[in-house]
Amino acid sequence: MLLKRSLMASYRSTLPVPERYGSKEMRDVFEEESYLKYQLMVEAAVAEAQAEIGLIPKNAAKEIASKANLEHITIERWREIEATTQHETASLVEAIVEVCNDEAKPWVHYSLTSNDVLDTSLSLQLKQALEIIERKMIYLTEVLCDKALDYQDLPAVGRTHGQHASIISFGLKFAVWISEMNRNILRLQQLKDRALVCKTLGAVGTGSVMGEKALDVQVLAAKKLGLKSLDAATQVVPRDILAEVIFFTALLASTLDKMAKEIRNLQRTEIKEVEEPFATNQIGSSAVPIKRNPIKCERVSSLAKYIRALPNVALYNIPLWHERDLSNSANERIIVPSAFILLDECINLMMDVMKGLVVRTDRIKANIDLTQGQIYSEFVLDALLRKGLSRSKAHRLLRKSASEASNRNIPYSEAILKDEELSALLKKDEVMSLFDPKKYLSSSKMIIANVIEQFQKIRTAWLMKK
Repeated sequence: MLLKRSLMASYRSTLPVPERYGSKEMRDVFEEESYLKYQLMVEAAVAEAQAEIGLIPKNAAKEIASKANLEHITIERWREIEATTQHETASLVEAIVEVCNDEAKPWVHYSLTSNDVLDTSLSLQLKQALEIIERKMIYLTEVLCDKALDYQDLPAVGRTHGQHASIISFGLKFAVWISEMNRNILRLQQLKDRALVCKTLGAVGTGSVMGEKALDVQVLAAKKLGLKSLDAATQVVPRDILAEVIFFTALLASTLDKMAKEIRNLQRTEIKEVEEPFATNQIGSSAVPIKRNPIKCERVSSLAKYIRALPNVALYNIPLWHERDLSNSANERIIVPSAFILLDECINLMMDVMKGLVVRTDRIKANIDLTQGQIYSEFVLDALLRKGLSRSKAHRLLRKSASEASNRNIPYSEAILKDEELSALLKKDEVMSLFDPKKYLSSSKMIIANVIEQFQKIRTAWLMKK
């Protein structure tokens, strides 16, 4: 009795992720009720397919399909049986048999192996989870498009190595993220075609006792479940498929982390170009009342670190012994819900951040002037090249004048005009004309327009498939 209680208790905490993370919508996909529901759906779909092919009696299939649902099979009864059998799928089969009539009982789970049910039901979970993620990716990218257009005419500091490099359009930051999200959405769509598979080929992937009709059953069951019939398998769906899914979650989490890190950096007190949305009564620090910490973005970065570690586990699951072993099973119950629930949390946070992002245009403009014009050196260099000066000599002269400007704390334009060699090549009006940030947005508008156009095509195609 003690052993039975211990086994049942171990299943009550079904999700490996604290409740504070992930939406209810995503968490529900991996809750035990959904886990059971999807397995029952597979049992019902396979029975119906087998009846249509002529492998089992139609009345038996009808009975199985009518009873293989949450109305007749409870989690409590399933786990109660498992406490004795210590076999999850066998317990499910027994629970279905209990509620079916005598004609149907022999045909429950006919010719199937455990992983036919487990892997196909996992595909149903992945299908729902990926649909949630895809919808939120579309929404986030829409917000990024709005931001790119809002700030496409705003000159800002472009930084490399943490240093001022040149002028960019502030909207270009969002355009780069849109481009990356476009690729991620396309990756997800391509991934669904490979990952959402149905497998009903029995103990070692031959079709077992269904014989030559096994593939017909699998194709028909897959169609009923909205999945793709798998071309070849052992007892399990090959784990390279699941590894790709987990890798995708890590890739998207890294894109979200990339956005989060930029917001965190730009929110530094010394830069202060943006701020996360901050509620009226929100507290940033228990010790320092005035702090407004970028905690949402920091949470994204924190969770992304964890998600990026999960593909390593999934890759180790690919090489299993012969036609299968169980060395993948236990960890997949952790890594799959963890990857999706935490990714869901990340994308929810980033949607909130981007939608309510505070952009401080005054600080963006002030930061351009922080180096007193040295940020325009790229364009002064271009002007000198057009005068016929060699790049190496022009480079040397501009470094010298920049050092002079810094040492004397004077505008870069003044240092250029005080330099004999430079002032001999560039007149004052020519020099001063080079120090206008709005002149250097270059192809930014075109780039922004192009990535938004690409997204609109992706979004339209997505809407048409809904």
